Amino acid sequence: MDVLLFELLSDIVKIENILFVVKSGGATSEVRSPLSIRQREKWITLGENDDPAHMHIDSELINYAEFVQEEKPERTSFSVRFYNKDNQRVLAAFFTKMYDDSKTLIPERKKIYEQLNEKFSSKINF
Repeated sequence: MDVLLFELLSDIVKIENILFVVKSGGATSEVRSPLSIRQREKWITLGENDDPAHMHIDSELINYAEFVQEEKPERTSFSVRFYNKDNQRVLAAFFTKMYDDSKTLIPERKKIYEQLNEKFSSKINF
């Protein structure tokens, strides 16, 4: 059980307009924050079991996370991506609503991302 992984996820789930994306073979699941979080043994649960959407994360299979700023044609995408031992992305937390209607980056949203990045560093090994 990794305390740092739980702490990082706990900070992320409190932020509004985060889109968690889980990819698995031929399916993709998306869940929006804010979400509750709890851990029982190796399982971290985001959301409530009775809610229409929630996820269970096996903390033993997440080896590291990276803060990623990806340049796109009209904007920069901000995310925290979680990987397994084979360097495959298991989960991503995308910071959405980072831009206003005129496609200008919202400084307050970027500051939230940067503060989280500073707290945990750009790459976190679990």
